[in-house]
Amino acid sequence: MGWLTKEIERAPCTVEISHKFESLHAHLRFNNGATVYPGDEVKVHGPEMMAPFGEIVTEDREATIIRASGLERLWTRLTGDFEVMELCEFSFSEEVTL
Repeated sequence: MGWLTKEIERAPCTVEISHKFESLHAHLRFNNGATVYPGDEVKVHGPEMMAPFGEIVTEDREATIIRASGLERLWTRLTGDFEVMELCEFSFSEEVTL
């Protein structure tokens, strides 16, 4: 990985989608042990997956991992905390009003 170049890696993966009352989630696990780092992009290939209510659907797919350049990875680490803080809402009053 260079400071300005990106690398592309293909990896087999397992996609799990749950559409239950107890859990609504989508998880991706790389079957070859690949790890995604800050700034990397992942694209899963194949048709759209939908899980009917009350079921969990699991499929094996192939994913493309586009590795961030060294400069992009550094920028993501430096600015990532600010992006997360945009999701937070703080209130210091005793009474909650909308």
